[in-house]
Amino acid sequence: MAIRTIVLEDDPVLRKKSRPVEKFDQRLWELLDDMADTMHKAQGVGLAAPQVGVLRRVVVVDIGEGVMELVNPEILETSGAEEDSEGCLSFPGQYGLVTRPTQVKIKYQDRHGQWQLRQSTCPLMARAFCHETDHLNGVLFVDKVSRMLSPEELEEMA
Repeated sequence: MAIRTIVLEDDPVLRKKSRPVEKFDQRLWELLDDMADTMHKAQGVGLAAPQVGVLRRVVVVDIGEGVMELVNPEILETSGAEEDSEGCLSFPGQYGLVTRPTQVKIKYQDRHGQWQLRQSTCPLMARAFCHETDHLNGVLFVDKVSRMLSPEELEEMA
């Protein structure tokens, strides 16, 4: 397992659409392990493969309940809506208000290629799933932000 370099906001790879994973092998497992380590070291709650320069449909999420690995994720249903502050490891120190669903139902493959279904009623988990899935389509949180937060607002929230 290794820490990978996180791609920053001006890198064109972040605007590209990721390709589906077709091989569930050691190379994928190493990517998943590296992404989890990288996310934890950067103190994030999610990381998508394009953020480490890999254009594959792979995401890791950890909101404090353990790492979830999502390969070829698809959001099947959403409900509710909540505007909240959101940031991104590819945009260090920048936060904005983004409206996201509060509940999602997703379909994804695990590291062995087995399809899984998961429904989350946790707004933070729903936000993380949506944010990371957007990355796989070249969509960034700054595209959805209603307004960026000032340093003073960020300090008040801390």
